[in-house]
Amino acid sequence: MFESLSQRLSATVQRLRGKGRLTESNIREALREVRIALLEADVALPVVQALIQRVQVKALGQDVMRSLTPGQTLVKVVRDELTAVMGTANSDLNLAAAPPAVVLMAGLQGAGKTTTVAKLARFLKERRKKKVMVVSCDVYRPAAIEQLRTLADQVEVLFHPSSGGQDPVAIAKSARDAAARAFADVLIVDTAGRLHVDQDMMAEIKALHAELDPVETLFVVDSMTGQDAANTAKAFADALPLTGVVLTKTDGDARGGAALSVRYVTGRPIKFIGVSEKPDGLEPFHPDRVATRILGMGDVLSLVEQVEQGVDQEKQRKLAEKVIKGKRFDLNDMRDQLEQMVNMGGMASLIDKLPGVGTLPDHVKSKVNDREVHRMIAIIGSMTKKERRHPDLLNGSRRARIARGSGTQPADVNKLLKQYQQMEKMMAKLGSGGIKGLMRQMGAAMKGMGGGGFPPGGLPGR
Repeated sequence: MFESLSQRLSATVQRLRGKGRLTESNIREALREVRIALLEADVALPVVQALIQRVQVKALGQDVMRSLTPGQTLVKVVRDELTAVMGTANSDLNLAAAPPAVVLMAGLQGAGKTTTVAKLARFLKERRKKKVMVVSCDVYRPAAIEQLRTLADQVEVLFHPSSGGQDPVAIAKSARDAAARAFADVLIVDTAGRLHVDQDMMAEIKALHAELDPVETLFVVDSMTGQDAANTAKAFADALPLTGVVLTKTDGDARGGAALSVRYVTGRPIKFIGVSEKPDGLEPFHPDRVATRILGMGDVLSLVEQVEQGVDQEKQRKLAEKVIKGKRFDLNDMRDQLEQMVNMGGMASLIDKLPGVGTLPDHVKSKVNDREVHRMIAIIGSMTKKERRHPDLLNGSRRARIARGSGTQPADVNKLLKQYQQMEKMMAKLGSGGIKGLMRQMGAAMKGMGGGGFPPGGLPGR
């Protein structure tokens, strides 16, 4: 998300950072490039005009012109105004109601509404420790109810059955009663979508809203539709008392125009964004963090949260105890670390949040994928339990057998074992000298490279 916009804006602000002083002419030139970048990202025209005007007023003010670092100060102005357009801060769900708190989901067909219901249920269950029930009132789309049943099983939340012959309002009433009997904290209601906004659709969802009186009414919209996302959201906001918006399919949206337009056009906050098709692919939307990502500054806070959510704390504790006691780091431990990396959303998702990545060329970023990680997991999976515990057993014939079993080449097995040996050495140093000892070793390694960071060729072991 935001790749094209980030590359354009990052290049513009980088040029401004190098300016000793700013003048009206170079500020106007920079803002012209910002305007073009926003329009190319499919940001709605009223949003572009308002954003540029607000930045220009502040940029030409005395605070920027007299600043000791005018280029950096202008970058801060752009970041602050991007943040303001998207809603300033994260807008949390309001579940302060007598249980079950009802969350009503609205949106057009194909926006990913049913999948989002399951993702939100998982989010509330795991991060908020809520007991959640889901129900489908979509009696028109074939297999919609069965789809939600399957997803509810996957994320392990309660499911209230319904059928295509029932009245949607009757289904909703029945589900609310069932949720109360089951002592559920939250009931999430999936509704029918259409290919476009029509009177029948609006009448039905208004009737559902009147019956359920939900604490949250969320509009689910496909971010890849760009300006149309903002326009459709506005149509729903005019008809329903929406409390927020969920942007889906943001991982496939390189422009990001919807994220910059929806809040301004509708006046409703973006509460969540869908970042993948996985059940855990839903993140709270933080305008301030997104603004820094757009400007190529990364999103370290979200990266830390992603790591904390994806890491198995119990496994990490056991590994730490094992290393401190001087026990050997084996290939089972390495496989656990690789699998946890995949659970965190994969390499691309993690690296996307690092500062400066937005400015990298596409051909460089395309090389960052999970193929290598999955290959390494497959190689370890082709070993016997004894081989994983005792890697010294892996002679030439065993390595050839493992390569055949994992669909790889013996060279791939050798490469994996070389990387394992490096990890094992690092863990052994951590166990013998503690964290301080490890830091000393890393410092010595950096000095050996002349303070230049990673050796030629990229990451260690590559």
